[in-house]
Amino acid sequence: MPRIHLSPPDVGPLEREYLLRALDSGWAAPAGPELAAFERDVAALTGWPGAVALSSGTAALHLALLVSGVRPGDDVLVSSLTFAASANAVVHCGANPVFVDSERSSWNMDPALLADALTSFGGRGQLPAAAVVVDLYGQCADYQAITTLCAEHGVALVEDAAEALGATHQQRAAGTLGDIGVFSFNGNKVATTSGGGMVVTPDDAVADRVRHLATQAREPAAHFEHLEVGFNYRLSNLLAAIGRAQIARLQDMIDRRLAIHDRYQAHLADVPGLEFMPIAPWGRWNGWLTCIVVDDPTRRDAVIARLAADDIESRPLWKPMHLQPVFRDRPALTSGVGEDLFRRGLCLPSGSVLTDDQVDAIAALVRATVASR
Repeated sequence: MPRIHLSPPDVGPLEREYLLRALDSGWAAPAGPELAAFERDVAALTGWPGAVALSSGTAALHLALLVSGVRPGDDVLVSSLTFAASANAVVHCGANPVFVDSERSSWNMDPALLADALTSFGGRGQLPAAAVVVDLYGQCADYQAITTLCAEHGVALVEDAAEALGATHQQRAAGTLGDIGVFSFNGNKVATTSGGGMVVTPDDAVADRVRHLATQAREPAAHFEHLEVGFNYRLSNLLAAIGRAQIARLQDMIDRRLAIHDRYQAHLADVPGLEFMPIAPWGRWNGWLTCIVVDDPTRRDAVIARLAADDIESRPLWKPMHLQPVFRDRPALTSGVGEDLFRRGLCLPSGSVLTDDQVDAIAALVRATVASR
């Protein structure tokens, strides 16, 4: 049996058609009509007019922080339970990440801990420059509480929606719930450009600033003129063509991932000692990864080993940033939630290319392994 990956790209005839059309048009250079059209597609999807396609989600987050006013030496609050890019981008700015642990209802940043952090910083007269809130595993954080807290303290809110394209919070699109939003189009996301990212903003002037920084901060002159240091962060026209096909198919791919999640639940919901990631009531998630928590870490590890024996990829939940060796000296407000989820949780194969038979086989292996110990 071919290896079953955790979340492989779902590409087919439409992506091939869009890519070859772009290639045949002669626009193989970085910029081009597909790039502009891809940005318009994402702007239409989110409802925010400013969209800038970039080379990665990390690049997008880096520039989102810069245009939000983050400068060297600033403190930035960051969700702890996340991929390293969320914190790395803060360090790229020369700023200091301060980690905030998760709550149980969605596994996202805990608003109560965020409030404690903002009160603590405010008491010292030195508020953080921004908060980076991650929409984990495809569902949005509790923005009703988080946006209020950030607004009250005058702290910029950067929404790291890298994993949440197509999700919503109270009818608003993921990526539009803070002051500025970021998406990833990495190969493992619901929609991919093979590698890429996007900044979205309600302000065209901010989008223009991001676009300027992403193109080496070149000034409009006949020669190469630069007043500041920029970055080579723009997405290529060819990859944008793939992205356009993916956006056209986005809802179908989300629906398939949600159906896979429901199928896993039908097989496993009654297994003692096994729980699924809770789905918060404030919005619709995109089904990016089906995640479970097993009552005993040794049983979780046994599931990973059993699946690996059949060449099926699974993965522990994110290791919290405050536990990562590279960030061990950084401050953190913790509750133990993220650490507990890392010890007992795992992600099951969830790609929209999975067949029902594959899901059934994976679920049977998980059930047998958890029940046998």
